[in-house]
Amino acid sequence: MPQPRITAVPLYTAQVSMATESSQSGPRMGEFVAMMALMTSLVAMSIDVMLPALAQIGADLGVQRDNDNQLVVTMVFVGLAIGQLLYGPLSDSIGRKPAIYLGFALFFAGSLLAIMAVNVPMMLAGRLLQGLGVAGPRGVSMALIRDRFAGRAMARVMSFIMAVFIIVPIVAPALGQVILLVAAWRAIFVILFLLGVVALVWFGLRQPETLPVERRAPLSLGRISHVFREVLSHRIALGYTLMAGVVAAVLQSYLSSAQQIFQIQYGLGPLFPLFFAINALAIGLASFTNGRLVLRYGMRPLLTIALLVFVSVTLVFAGVALATGGQPPLWLLLAYFVPCFFCLGILFGNMNAMAMEPLGHIAGVGAAVVGSLSTFVAIPLGAIIGQAYNGTVTPLAIGFAALALGALGLMRWAERGRMVAAPDTEPVV
Repeated sequence: MPQPRITAVPLYTAQVSMATESSQSGPRMGEFVAMMALMTSLVAMSIDVMLPALAQIGADLGVQRDNDNQLVVTMVFVGLAIGQLLYGPLSDSIGRKPAIYLGFALFFAGSLLAIMAVNVPMMLAGRLLQGLGVAGPRGVSMALIRDRFAGRAMARVMSFIMAVFIIVPIVAPALGQVILLVAAWRAIFVILFLLGVVALVWFGLRQPETLPVERRAPLSLGRISHVFREVLSHRIALGYTLMAGVVAAVLQSYLSSAQQIFQIQYGLGPLFPLFFAINALAIGLASFTNGRLVLRYGMRPLLTIALLVFVSVTLVFAGVALATGGQPPLWLLLAYFVPCFFCLGILFGNMNAMAMEPLGHIAGVGAAVVGSLSTFVAIPLGAIIGQAYNGTVTPLAIGFAALALGALGLMRWAERGRMVAAPDTEPVV
C-alpha cells in the first residue's frame, strides 16, 4: 500500500500544453486506461505483494534481526524518492517513452538482482533499483495522460486509474500469499518481472509518443535547484510538504511492521492479507469519499477535520496500548486502524494539493520536488518507528500519535503564513 499522495503526483513541466482526447492518436479509451492502470500499479504491487514473504526472505538471507526485514520495503521508498526528481525533467527533455523505457530497464535490473540475491546487501540493492525503476512508469504516465487528455476527459481517465490504484493494495498481499503456497519467495520477484514485461511490451507497441520534439525542454539541474529553493522559502509550500512527509511516515511505518504485527504477534499466518486488505479498503473508501466531498466543502476544511480526528484517535489508542502492555485484543486494534487509515485517505487526497497551491507557475518540477522532499522526510521517520517494533504495538501507537501531533503543528505553522499573507483568510485548526 504505497503513498498515494506522492506517487500520484504528475511529473511534467508547466510548459507542456494539454490536448484533448480527439487531438492525439493512440489506443482507445478503455485500452489506454487499462494500460496506464497497469503501469501505475507497479509501485503498489512492488511493495504490497512482498509483505507476506518478508520473514522468509530474512530467514533465507541470514538477517540477524527480524526488524531488519523491514528494509526490503524501505529501500523501495528510497528509490521512489530519488526517481521522482529524475523522470519528470528527463521526460520533458527526451520524451515520455524513452524516460519510461529507462524506468522499466532499472526495474528489470532490480528484479533480477532480487531474484538472484544471496545476501541482504544484494537484496537491498535490487529493491533500491526496483523503486528507482517503477518511479518512471508511475510518474511519467501522469504526464503522458495530461498530454493526451484535458479537463473532464482527464478527470474521467484519472478516476478510472485511481480505482485500480485503490484495488491493488487490497489484493496484492493475497497474491503474494498464494504464490508462497506453491513456490518460494523468489517466485514473487519473477511474477513482478513478468508483469513489468507485459506492461512494457503493451506500452511500447500500442502507445505513441505524446511529446513532440518541438515541445521538449532542455534538461536543467539548475531549474530543479531553483524550485527547491522556492519551496524551502515559501512557508505554505514548505509547511504542507513537511506535513505530507510526516503523514506518509505513518503509512510507511505501518507497511514496514504490518507483517510482524499480524502474522507473528497476533498469529494470523496466511490470514494476514485479509486484515491488511481491511485497512487498505479504509484508505480507498476515504479517497472515494474525498473526491465526492472536496468540490462541495473544499480541501482545507476536510484536511482540518481529518487531521483533528486522526490526532484524537491516535492519542487515545496510545493510552490503550500502554494500558494493555502493547497487546490489545485484535478487534480493538482493527477498530483503531480503520478510522486511522480512513483519515489518512482524506489527508493524502488534499495535502499535496495544498503544498502545490503556491507553485502553479512551476507546477511540473514543483510537483517533483514536493513529492521527493516529502518522501525523504517520511523515510527516516517511518524507519525509526518500524525499527522500534518490540513484539508489541506500543512503538507503533506512540509513533502514530507523535506523527499526528507533528502534522498538526506543521499545518498550524503553514496556515499562520497564509493568514499573514492574507489576513482575511478563514483561520484553520
